Amino acid sequence: MKKITLLLLFLLGIQTYAQQKTYCNPINIDYGYCPIEPFVTQGKHRATADPVITFFKGKYYLFSTNQWGYWHSEDMLDWKFVPRKFLRPEHKVWDELCAPSLSFVNDTLLVIGSTHTKEFPIWMSKNPEVDDWKELVHKQEAGAWDPQIFWDKEKDDLYLYYGSSNLYPLYGLKLNRKTFQPEGEPVSVLALNDHEHGWERFGENNDNTFLQPFTEGAFMTKYNNKYYLQYGAPGTEFSGYADGVYVGDGPLGPFEYQSHNPFSYKPGGFARGAGHGATFQDNKEQYWHVSTIGICVKNNFERRVGIWPAGFDKDGIMYSNTAYGDYPTYLPSQNKNHLNENFAGWMLLNYNKPVQVSSTLGGYQPNFAVNEDIKTYWSAKTGNKGEYFLSDLGESSTVNAIQINFADQDADIMGKPKTTTGHNYILYASDDGKKWKIIADKSKSRKDVPHEYIEFQTPFKARFIKLENYQMPTGKFALSGFRVFGKGSGDKPQMVKNFVPLRSGPKVEGERRNVWFKWQQEPSADGYVIYFGKSPDKLYGSIMVYGKTEYYFNGLDRSDVYYFQIEAFNNNGIGPKSEIKKSE
Repeated sequence: MKKITLLLLFLLGIQTYAQQKTYCNPINIDYGYCPIEPFVTQGKHRATADPVITFFKGKYYLFSTNQWGYWHSEDMLDWKFVPRKFLRPEHKVWDELCAPSLSFVNDTLLVIGSTHTKEFPIWMSKNPEVDDWKELVHKQEAGAWDPQIFWDKEKDDLYLYYGSSNLYPLYGLKLNRKTFQPEGEPVSVLALNDHEHGWERFGENNDNTFLQPFTEGAFMTKYNNKYYLQYGAPGTEFSGYADGVYVGDGPLGPFEYQSHNPFSYKPGGFARGAGHGATFQDNKEQYWHVSTIGICVKNNFERRVGIWPAGFDKDGIMYSNTAYGDYPTYLPSQNKNHLNENFAGWMLLNYNKPVQVSSTLGGYQPNFAVNEDIKTYWSAKTGNKGEYFLSDLGESSTVNAIQINFADQDADIMGKPKTTTGHNYILYASDDGKKWKIIADKSKSRKDVPHEYIEFQTPFKARFIKLENYQMPTGKFALSGFRVFGKGSGDKPQMVKNFVPLRSGPKVEGERRNVWFKWQQEPSADGYVIYFGKSPDKLYGSIMVYGKTEYYFNGLDRSDVYYFQIEAFNNNGIGPKSEIKKSE
C-alpha cells in the first residue's frame, strides 16, 4: 500500500521526502557573504574556509572562517545555523573567528579564533546548541594563527598547534591544564619540504618554482597511541590544495612524514581542493575529514566546505577517500566502509549534454552549468520569476538525486543576513520535453540553499529536467552546476587500454616529482579516475579527469616508487580498473 501511495503522489506531481541516505559536496549550508570589503574584487560572493567539525553531546558542530556564527546537525545533512559574534567591543570585523579552533574537554566545548596578538579569549560552552557561551580565558597568551587546541584524553593533557606562513614552520606547545595558558616554549613540529614533495609546491599545477608554498592549518588526531599531525599546503586558491600528515609517538614529536601523502587531495572534478581541514569521528566512531573547496573566481578567498570519508587502514596509514567525492556519498547513518563502500553509485547523467535556457547574460554561457567546473557558470539576465534552465539527459534515465549549485552573480549582500528570502524554485521532469511533472516544489521555501541537494525517495525515469526560478535571495538566477545523478540505460565503459605513466627514472637526470599519464581513449567514457600510491594495495590518492586522454601530475614525492591505475566512467557506471603500473 505504501509503495502504491508514493507512486500515486508522484504521478500527481507531488514529491514526497524521507530521511536522505546521501549527501553531496560542496555541502549545502547557508554560507555567509564575504563580510570584508577589501576582499571583494569582482563582486560580492559567499565565502568560508578552514572548517572544523566535532561530534559533541550527540550533535555535529561545524565552525569555519568569518561566518558570524556556527552550525550544528544531528545527521551531518541538515545543518542549523546559530548566530553568534565571538568578539569583544574593541575588536574589528576582521577578527571574527578566522580559521577557528574547535575542540572539547570533558563536557565543555572550546573555541578560539586566529590572532597575532595576545588579546583573544578562549570561549567555552556546555550548551552550544543555543547561543550560550562565556569566556574561559580572557586573554590567551599564545597569539596563535590557525590554532588548534588538542586534548589528549588518555593523559588529560592539553596542547596548542598553530602556524600559517610560507617562511616559518608550524609550532606546538603544551598548555597548562588549569589556566589554558602556554607552559614552556613553542616547539617547531613541521616544515614543508617542497624540494622532495611535489604536491607541496606552489601554483595551480604545483609548478610555480618562484614563490614559496604556504603551510597552515595544523590539526592533531590521536589513533592507537600514535599522533597524526595534519597540515595544509601549498595555497588555498589552487585545485591542488591538500592536507598532508606526519606521525609521531608523542604530541610534540618528533614526527615522520607518512608514506601516503597528501592524505586529503582532490585536484579534479566539479568541486576541487581538499586542504586546511580537520578529522573527526561520527556517532559510530567512523572517521571523516572536513576541508576547504576552492572556487576562487570572484576572489582568491571564495571557498566552500567539503566532507570526505576518512580513516586508518590496518597498518595505521591515515587516508581520506575523495574518489567520486563530489558525487552522492553515503551519510554516517548508512555505516559504510570508507575505503570502498561510501560512494552511492549514482552517476552524473548530464555531463556536457544539451541545455535550453530562458536567457543568457553576456558570456556566462548555458553549457557552463553542465561542464563539471565549479569555476564557470551560466547566468540568466535577471533573477526574476520565470527564468529557467532545462537539461536534456540524452535518453530516458533513472534519476536518484539532483544537485543545484547557485552562483552569486550580482549579489548585493554583505555578511550574514538575519533573514533571507531563500531560493524559490520548481523542478520538473519530462519524457518528451512537452508534458511535465513536478518533482520538487520549493516555490514557497524560505531556506537558503546555495548548494541544494535533493535525494528522491522514489527514483523515477525521465529524459528532461527543468529548473524554473521563482525568487533568488540576491542577484541573478545563475548556476555553476546543475547536476543530475542516477543511471543511464546503456553500458559501462570498457577497461582503459594503453595506460602509461611516464616519469624520469632514478638514475636518469629529470624531474621525478612529475609524471605524465597517457592512455587510449575509451569511446563511451565521460571521464577517468587515476589512482596512485606507494604500494599496489594502498592506491589511496585519486585524480578525476574529464574529456582528456592525458594528464600531467606534479604531486609525487621525488625519491619514492609509485604505483598507478586508471578506470573510465560514464552515465551508466564505472568500468573495470586497468592493470596496475609501477613507476620507479
